[in-house]
Amino acid sequence: MRVALIQMNSSQWPDENLATLRDGIKTATADGATLICTPEVSNCVSMSRSHQRDVLALEEDDTVLRQLQQAADAHGVWLLLGSMAFKTADPDGRFANRSLMISPSGKIAGRYDKIHMFDVQVTETEMYRESDGYRPGEGTCLVDTGAATIGMTICYDLRFPHLYRSLAQAGASIIAVPSAFSPVTGEAHWHALLRARAIETGCFIIAPAQTGQHEGRRTYGHSLVVAPWGEVLLDMGNERGTACVDLDLSEVAKARQRVPSLSHDREFTAPILRPHERGT
Repeated sequence: MRVALIQMNSSQWPDENLATLRDGIKTATADGATLICTPEVSNCVSMSRSHQRDVLALEEDDTVLRQLQQAADAHGVWLLLGSMAFKTADPDGRFANRSLMISPSGKIAGRYDKIHMFDVQVTETEMYRESDGYRPGEGTCLVDTGAATIGMTICYDLRFPHLYRSLAQAGASIIAVPSAFSPVTGEAHWHALLRARAIETGCFIIAPAQTGQHEGRRTYGHSLVVAPWGEVLLDMGNERGTACVDLDLSEVAKARQRVPSLSHDREFTAPILRPHERGT
């Protein structure tokens, strides 16, 4: 299975990002890719909620999405839109951070709304409150492409290993982790966490990423593909562009046969912190 990753430096303008995505899809298909993956918030990276309200749309009204569906259809490829930001009908006005799997006929084959919100104080000057602008999702998503079953996650989900284990146990052989990681946390944790999720699940991990300076923030880059045994097959560094890698899907079964931990779950009692009992 030949997979392409598009590493982007998305702006706050969806039409600009659409042009980049269309060029990347054209390059990837010319290189033989059958699955093309884009980063988190491919359509708009902005720290301004008012700007997002001006430029974003409901999924059913989004013209950028429609054109990307047409591109998948025209090229006959699976297209994982790592995520797009959409307006919602929620009373509080929060957006959806939604990953979409588009089939080679241009149909939406899977939707996943990011479950875990990035509400963190990274440094004294770098703080994120994703839940202020985005509503969390509640459900998981698997898509069977025929060649492989793909589990869908987004960015901060990476820190919650039980989600990845549940996707693998439900049949995923590939798990996507489209991201817009902070440079601080990326430098410290990105490679280690992605390799851990691959090793724990025996899955290929595909992690297309945002890179560079955006409006109001920076992202880490280093789009990765990790094999089920933990080998890094692709690291795109900090540059924008498109890269392809071939996946030998038989490696999934081989890794799981060597360490069949997905079938070794055991029930256990939850830990309880008890006060120290002094002797009498």
